[in-house]
Amino acid sequence: MTNIGIMVCGHGSRDEDAVSEFQSVADGIRARLPQYDVDSGFLEFATPIIRERLDALRERGNKRIIAVPGMLFAAGHVKNDLPSVINTYAAQHPELDITYGRDLGMDMKLIRAAGDRVREAMAEAGDHISAEETLLVVVGRGASDPDANSNISKVCRLLWEGLGFGWAEVAYSGVTFPLVEPGLQHAAKLGYKRIIVFPYFLFTGILVRRIYHYADQVAAEHPDIEFVKAPYLNDHPLVLDAFADRVQEALEGANNMNCLMCKYREQVLGFEAEIGLPQESHHHHVEGIGTGKIEDGEFDPTEHVHHGHDHSHDHKHDHQHDHDHGNSDEHSHDDGHDHDHHPYPHADHPLGPRSMLKK
Repeated sequence: MTNIGIMVCGHGSRDEDAVSEFQSVADGIRARLPQYDVDSGFLEFATPIIRERLDALRERGNKRIIAVPGMLFAAGHVKNDLPSVINTYAAQHPELDITYGRDLGMDMKLIRAAGDRVREAMAEAGDHISAEETLLVVVGRGASDPDANSNISKVCRLLWEGLGFGWAEVAYSGVTFPLVEPGLQHAAKLGYKRIIVFPYFLFTGILVRRIYHYADQVAAEHPDIEFVKAPYLNDHPLVLDAFADRVQEALEGANNMNCLMCKYREQVLGFEAEIGLPQESHHHHVEGIGTGKIEDGEFDPTEHVHHGHDHSHDHKHDHQHDHDHGNSDEHSHDDGHDHDHHPYPHADHPLGPRSMLKK
């Protein structure tokens, strides 16, 4: 084994199942990279936290560490929170050479994995309804970063065109618009016999359960339409391959983030005021606070809506009260903290978080 350590950085969740699934992915990455010392930790909620596992890699004699985000797209957590944790640790340990890898991003391996998940759902549902009579809804995490949100539209188009569906729509589980329920209500008006709801997520958690909950709710209102819930990505072999690719990119120095459409560096339409804002983390207050077993249906669909105070939607720590992180897992902070966040410009969009207040 070399003296190179790999740190797989998970977001963390209050849901034990989500944490277990992340660990399975970390184990899969370890199996693909046996020549390296692979470890994993979490940004918040779950343990072990990232700093502790960086300590473990250092204590095992690793001189170079590649820190890879266990997240789909580069939004607040990938751009701000993880770099803050990694840079702080690197400053405290100048003897280490720490390289921060990029997010999974747009990758044809992931599109193929997503296609497999959608095909699984189609096969289970049966062939009595054709692809041309089927509408696909791809549900992304949702962020206050328009670049991360736009990636879900690209994923949707690639699946739509690749699998030949009659139509396709995009929705989001939080922060931005349209949210899942209004997105599905719109899709139900378009006259298709089957609607496939596909969460473009790595792991389970409250948000995936929320997506499936709304699929059931809208299905009950439209008994003439067949609703099919597709599985999320999880530990699909191609997902693990993509993670291994990110490690190799970092080792070879070909580790380029997409900065061309970053709202902190370019004048992204509607987000011009965020150019040059400091990119920093405020996740220390929820590091390692613990998880629990969350059963199916065990959530309040409105628990993440902001009620009367604005500590949501920004470049640091985006809440709905859940954060924007491109995709990992979710969290609710009813903690009274004022994080002085830059406001998300469309926080009051009628198809966004405030639509949940009507429930």
